[in-house]
Amino acid sequence: MTASPADVQSDVLLARILSSLEDDKAENVVTIDLRGRSSVADYMVVCSGRSSRQVGAIAEKLMERLKHDFGRICRVEGKEQGDWVLIDASDVIVHVFRPEVRDFYQIEKMWIAPEAGTPARPA
Repeated sequence: MTASPADVQSDVLLARILSSLEDDKAENVVTIDLRGRSSVADYMVVCSGRSSRQVGAIAEKLMERLKHDFGRICRVEGKEQGDWVLIDASDVIVHVFRPEVRDFYQIEKMWIAPEAGTPARPA
C-alpha cells in the first residue's frame, strides 16, 4: 500500500529528490537543513542545470517522480522561463538554477549559518 503524501517523512522525500537530481545530471547540488530554523520546510536543495532546457527537464522529471512515487503534487514557479525553477514539495523546497542566475542570487548564503558552524552540505 502506498503512503499518503502527508505520511512521507522529509528524510525519505529528500533522498528521492537527491536521487532524481543525480539521475538527471544536476550540478553542484547543495542540501541545507532547515529543521528548527524555518517552519516553511525541513530541507532546501539548491542545484544547477547547464541550460534553460536542462533546468526545465530536471524540474519536470522531479515533479513526475514525486507524483509517481509518493502521490505528491508539487507547486512550481518559473518552469516556463527555465532560469530558476522553484519546486515546493512541502517538506523540501528545491531550487534549480542556470549557473549564471544562481551566481547572481546566491540563495545558499541567505540560509547558511556560519555562526552555528552548520554550513550547507554538498549532496
